[in-house]
Amino acid sequence: MASETTLRQGQAGSSWDPVFVAAAAVAVIAAATIAGAWFFELVLDIRPCPLCLEQRYAYYFAIPLAVLIALGASRGLSRSLLGGGLAILGLALVANAVLGGYHAGVEWGFWQGPTDCTGPITDFGNTGNLLDGLNKVKVIRCDEVQWRFLGLSLAGYNVLISLALALLALWGVIKSRQPA
Repeated sequence: MASETTLRQGQAGSSWDPVFVAAAAVAVIAAATIAGAWFFELVLDIRPCPLCLEQRYAYYFAIPLAVLIALGASRGLSRSLLGGGLAILGLALVANAVLGGYHAGVEWGFWQGPTDCTGPITDFGNTGNLLDGLNKVKVIRCDEVQWRFLGLSLAGYNVLISLALALLALWGVIKSRQPA
């Protein structure tokens, strides 16, 4: 009986614990996604629009939370606490997929996007420095696709990645409810 308890404790902290695996995978894939976004921006000079930048917030939230959940799983924290963390992670990623879907819809012209990055520019502000301002500002429109691969824009890929990560988090939630 004592060896069985020791074995279970060892499994809870091992790298094969499904909660640990789910959280670690979400952290690694989310970090790779952000690194990819920075690569497109900084190396390929594909500048993000305001909606693109908003879609990054979920990753900035998900990476540290997933790392904390993975650390908690490796330390044998409460399964219900870890499952709750994974549920929050999954909800944030589903919300990000919805935002990415909205952005992709704006790009395809299915609906109007936010006025600050789509449609005509009508507010010129102070006209005294208008020409100076126009020379310094590069407006990145949310309704114009700068890059596509296999018919999908970066917003479309964000939908797919966010949904996959949400499913991974859901898998971790389900596994957290099962005895270790």
